[in-house]
Amino acid sequence: MNTVRGARERARIEVTAAIKGEARRTLAAEGAAKLSLRAVARELGMVSSALYRYFPSRDDLLTALIIDAYDSLGAAAEEADSRAVTAGARPHARWVAICEAVRAWALAHPHEYALIYGSPVPGYSAPVDTVGPASRLGNALIGVLRAAHEGRGLALPPLPAHLRAEAERMSADFAPGLPPEVTAALVAAWAHLAGLVSFELFGQFNRVVEDRAAFFAHAAGQLAHGVGLTVV
Repeated sequence: MNTVRGARERARIEVTAAIKGEARRTLAAEGAAKLSLRAVARELGMVSSALYRYFPSRDDLLTALIIDAYDSLGAAAEEADSRAVTAGARPHARWVAICEAVRAWALAHPHEYALIYGSPVPGYSAPVDTVGPASRLGNALIGVLRAAHEGRGLALPPLPAHLRAEAERMSADFAPGLPPEVTAALVAAWAHLAGLVSFELFGQFNRVVEDRAAFFAHAAGQLAHGVGLTVV
């Protein structure tokens, strides 16, 4: 019985992977808005009713793809940080390494990046299941800032008085232990990082920035300074 159950589980894993793979091809060719379970089933030679046993709706399939993308990006960020720590890098260099890993992942997975950081998919609302995977990149950056704060290598960025209450709320919600000045700067830096990657990925840097790797590394360093990582 265990052998049969194991074979069924392996078959389910293989079919699920095939469905996701075909869905990603649809994303690349037509975008997330055109994703259809019937079309995926047709391309795989499956009847729609069989595919529904794996993903009951288009939104369930989209959610699975989004979680996979966030997890893949988060893993890339975490691995880059781990390598930097192993090499003895200071927090400033760790921050830049994570940012460069984000850029490299996005360039290697442009359609998955667009799925999580591009235009919202009409009619789709991401469930709470996506929150944990989506937080992995942010948590990697927060980890660098905590290490710097504990090691007294973190300067406090300026924070207008009228934003202090909001910054304190953000620190309490997702970055406990970090000064509110740093948390507010972190949120802005995260948005700037996404903007830098998106501009390159979606063509806004065409005829503007030629040496994009060097430009990005410089910009990532500036973001590090902006969040208080002034000790290189």
